[in-house]
Amino acid sequence: MTDFKDSGLKIAVIGGGSTYTPELAAGFLDRSGELPLKEIWLVDIPEGAEKLQIVGGLVRRMFERAGIKPRIELTLDREAALAGADFVITQFRVGGLAARIRDERLPLRYGVIGSETVGPGGFAKALRTIPVILDIARDMTRLCPEAWLINFTNPAGMVTEAVLNHTAVRCIGLCNVPINMVKMVAKMLDVPEDKIRIEFAGLNHLVWGRRIFCGDREVTGKVLERLADGAALTMRNIPDLKWERDTLVRLGAVPCPYHRYYYMTGRILAEQMADAAPGGKGTRAEQVRETESRLLTLYQNEKLAERPAELAARGGAHYSEAAVSLLSAIYNDKQEVHTVDVLNRGTLPELPPDAVVEVNCVVGRSGAAPLPLPAGALPPDAAALAAKVKRYEQLAIKAAVAGDREAGRKALAEHPLVPSSEVAEALFKDILAVNRPYLPQFFPRLV
Repeated sequence: MTDFKDSGLKIAVIGGGSTYTPELAAGFLDRSGELPLKEIWLVDIPEGAEKLQIVGGLVRRMFERAGIKPRIELTLDREAALAGADFVITQFRVGGLAARIRDERLPLRYGVIGSETVGPGGFAKALRTIPVILDIARDMTRLCPEAWLINFTNPAGMVTEAVLNHTAVRCIGLCNVPINMVKMVAKMLDVPEDKIRIEFAGLNHLVWGRRIFCGDREVTGKVLERLADGAALTMRNIPDLKWERDTLVRLGAVPCPYHRYYYMTGRILAEQMADAAPGGKGTRAEQVRETESRLLTLYQNEKLAERPAELAARGGAHYSEAAVSLLSAIYNDKQEVHTVDVLNRGTLPELPPDAVVEVNCVVGRSGAAPLPLPAGALPPDAAALAAKVKRYEQLAIKAAVAGDREAGRKALAEHPLVPSSEVAEALFKDILAVNRPYLPQFFPRLV
């Protein structure tokens, strides 16, 4: 069990120059009575120094307006930020939005969906990101060995699995999809959010609501019926395509928005191709780039001292609520249920014990303990898809950690969205070529 300092909490945010950071700051302000904030360190790299100053300026004004005065440091010195930290939050993007744009556009050349976290795009991001998160974890082992790492960096499940299986750092992965699903179901049924409880089971960005309750009454069938009738249940970065009734009946569980990539592949691909074509609205990453530009202009306004409404267009809705409530549950030993990414260890027998899964957990000072699920918790179709995606993820992690080219090829060939081994081989070569500056594990220097 963690013993925190009586003097107050030090929190380090890696990727502090992100335009998401005011969202996180708002979460800290909302729960300031639960968390004795002493220091908040926003950390970035030299390429992000200008953004860090702009974003950090707004964060400081937000705290000043609220009359809450922790020490807020803006720094490029990661070691100084980590030294003695109680919590480390990771929300960084290796290669920036330019890399994300490549991740989304490159697969389209091969008639494959391009996504930040799913398929070849998510694979490329994992290769760039996992070595960096492992470096951060090694620094934490030296500088703040008792700290908790809360990882929001995508692909969150894979990044979290790499940390948990290759370091001694205490890490919990976090995604805003589950909290958004709860909110969307509450809106769908026109009931307060605190009445809705969802039993989540699956993987990050591949999680199912196996049972849904409104108070003490199960309403899974009602929610599936509403979805079949066209009720909305999606995220900003995923088209709100209507689910086929037969698909929902076969699943018998509520799919998360990202399932559309697997069950509506042709329709999603057609939309992406149209958006990416000349005259189209651009890929999601290109749209986000425009949104970020507008946000940074807003953030520079010295009179602005609150999270602007325009931030909702950036994505990551309710990230602050999910992240800060998780920190509070750990610090205050709340024994509260959160949906997070943790090691499986038999929670879902269909998946390896060392796999990271996304499930409901009881969270307190000892960490996150998965709630037990009955045998066969995932319906057969769901279990088969989760097993196949997990095989891809574990091969991709092996490739990212060791620079293992054969594991990388096998990972892409295993992914359900990649149509053939030939396409996987071509994609792998292209991904290595365009990401070479960020993939030293695949290109060792000759001494």
